[in-house]
Amino acid sequence: MSHLTMIKPLIFRTPNTTYSPFRKLTMSAILGMAVAMSGCSMLSVYKIDLPQGTPITQTDAQKLKVGMNQNQVLYILGSPAIKDTLAPNRWDYIYDYKAGTEGRRKGIADVKNASQHLVIYFDANGIVTRIEGIETLPTA
Repeated sequence: MSHLTMIKPLIFRTPNTTYSPFRKLTMSAILGMAVAMSGCSMLSVYKIDLPQGTPITQTDAQKLKVGMNQNQVLYILGSPAIKDTLAPNRWDYIYDYKAGTEGRRKGIADVKNASQHLVIYFDANGIVTRIEGIETLPTA
């Protein structure tokens, strides 16, 4: 007897298509919830807040005075966003913010296109000669 004769023939049966009404209701409810939740915001991707630059308020900027040196400015405001090598006597503090999931929940507005822009000019000795853009900064 060969090994091929030992294999039992397959018998195909029709599946039992008589489901109870409770099973049909349960399957419909699960399918309906899956479809409904696929568009729900609870299942959306978490997005992080994107702050870029240094957040400075008018109160912080008003601490600056003409006649301060660069170290004093660094102590009050921190490092500038732009220190141009072609204009070493100018520091630019720019701030942009794109609200992510948490920012939107808290109602924080986006800050776009460098609308908060503070420029500090120094002389050759590193002393502040002019400050521009305090009015573009938020008050609080």
